[in-house]
Amino acid sequence: GVLCDLLWSDPDPDIVGFGDNDRGVSFTFGANEVSKFLKRNNLSLIVRAHQVVEDGYQFFCKRKMVTLFSAPNYCGEFDNAAAILTVSKDLVCSFHIYKPKKVSVVTNTNKKK
Repeated sequence: GVLCDLLWSDPDPDIVGFGDNDRGVSFTFGANEVSKFLKRNNLSLIVRAHQVVEDGYQFFCKRKMVTLFSAPNYCGEFDNAAAILTVSKDLVCSFHIYKPKKVSVVTNTNKKK
């Protein structure tokens, strides 16, 4: 339904309209759909989340949409940064970036005989 699509739909720079989503749920959408939605609702920016992006944030559709992700080193499986968006009273957006920690693998070399 609509709530699932709001949560799981992802942008795709290679399509026009809507397409299947590799996640197995919901859809992907092209930049044209972002532009139509913004115009129809008299908005200038869509801020979304729930998708890992390497730098903590990623723009789409000529900066009309931004994806934020606020969990660095997501699940210990990704080397992604995190970002928090702040919006000033004048509607100026800025990002606070949290770089991922370097993960080191420790192996136990002390084997008992």
